[in-house]
Amino acid sequence: MAKWLDDAIFYEIYPQSFMDSNADGIGDFQGIISKLDYIKGLGCNALWINPCFTSPFGDAGYDVADYYTIAPRYGTNEDAKQLFEEVHKRGMHILFDLVPGHTSVEHKWFKESMKPEKNAYTDRYVWTDSIWEAPEDMASIRGISDRDGSCAVNFFSSQPALNYGYYKITKSWQMSPEDEGPRATLEAMKDVIRFWLTMGCDGFRVDMAGSLVKQDEDGKGTIALWKKVRKFLDEEFPDAAFVSEWGEPDKSLQGGFHMDFLLHFGPSHYNDLFRCEHPYFNKEGKGDISEFVAKYMENYEKSEKKGLICIPSGNHDMERLARQLDPEDMKIAFAFLLSMPGAPFIYYGDEIGMRYLENLTSVEGGYNRTGSRSPMQWDSGVNAGFSTAPKEKLYIQQDESADRPTVEKQQADEASLYHEVKKLIQIRQSHKALQSKGEIEFVYAEKDSYPFAYMRSTQEEKILVVLNPSGKEVRFDSRLALGESIYSYGGELKVQDGSIVVPACSANYILLTGEK
Repeated sequence: MAKWLDDAIFYEIYPQSFMDSNADGIGDFQGIISKLDYIKGLGCNALWINPCFTSPFGDAGYDVADYYTIAPRYGTNEDAKQLFEEVHKRGMHILFDLVPGHTSVEHKWFKESMKPEKNAYTDRYVWTDSIWEAPEDMASIRGISDRDGSCAVNFFSSQPALNYGYYKITKSWQMSPEDEGPRATLEAMKDVIRFWLTMGCDGFRVDMAGSLVKQDEDGKGTIALWKKVRKFLDEEFPDAAFVSEWGEPDKSLQGGFHMDFLLHFGPSHYNDLFRCEHPYFNKEGKGDISEFVAKYMENYEKSEKKGLICIPSGNHDMERLARQLDPEDMKIAFAFLLSMPGAPFIYYGDEIGMRYLENLTSVEGGYNRTGSRSPMQWDSGVNAGFSTAPKEKLYIQQDESADRPTVEKQQADEASLYHEVKKLIQIRQSHKALQSKGEIEFVYAEKDSYPFAYMRSTQEEKILVVLNPSGKEVRFDSRLALGESIYSYGGELKVQDGSIVVPACSANYILLTGEK
């Protein structure tokens, strides 16, 4: 189901930094609505909106205080409904960000769970029996209520962990996922999902999807939990899309997710591409693609070659592409991102090469991530067109460089990153082999070497993608018979003595006609 994911290209919006419609310095839903035509014009046909529910914003909205109400700074539930309708009018789809693993300490569920008297929320969170005992391998909140016990937290100390049970029980206070408390937690989360899907949301990107059942080393308990959600969705909302932040597609797809979101931490080697001392997509030519490919293939095989691994240009949790890549590097990086299986995700502003802002004071739990969350740069007007509020009221300081990239400047320049991204999206959408479900076979991905070549295919066509981000001409041996070029940046490929010669700083997509 959710067939629309087959050709989905997502645009990730950090709502507080995208477009401010009411001059309070913070982006909002009416601002997003006003820019839907821009997003569609770029070629994206789906949105992922970062958390937008009522929150004290200790972690930029990932600390939810009420799952049923849009945070007033973004608008109202009526604005959310209008956003869904305006997205659908344009033939697009929209995912909200679901945070099922924890809430804010300000959530009414947590306030009730802190009471010493037994009530409907006593077991909604992971509590030990004694204030003197903390949960194993987890930080905790303690000493803030009359209830005896320590409450586990998932990350920040203001984010108590919701209780979905333990797969391996080693303490008396730990519950099975089948116990009444964990079952009630799951039902409560299903009610949240039901509420927003009924209103018109098309699905969710699920935060920390693999972490819900505790002491679940192989993920079996969490997979079983998500299978229950999948059953509920199939019965009530068969077209709803669910994309997991898990990083292990073999597990998330088993659990019923449609796609898995590649993580920038853990074993994926995603950071080898764009964010390390020597990124692969950098013209210095000192990167290594081989470990990324090895891990990708391992996951690809485990997930039965479904290839539903989403690779983002970036997101609100990592440095922007432009911190280590220049515009030429980024064009080749996008030629990669927009020719891989799974749905691509473009982080707002990456299509114009917005920069990471160094040494900003943390805003709402952003810390070093704050520099990737600065307001969108639209034009040469006040606050780059983001807001008509006084500069000091902006949610996060804006890039004030005289040469900061803007949509206006890049749309006027045919050689800009914006136009290259738009062109690459059009090519992807014209060839099913380049879309989510086209198969992939790596042709050349050697250790400490360039180029990077892979074949995307369906029964109807085969396309060879050859990327050489390095500043030197390179070659590789190949018996593939090259046909028509459907995309070329930086110079076309040449065939010479059984080798394919690849120009420096280039990207090429070639239709294949068979083998020599």
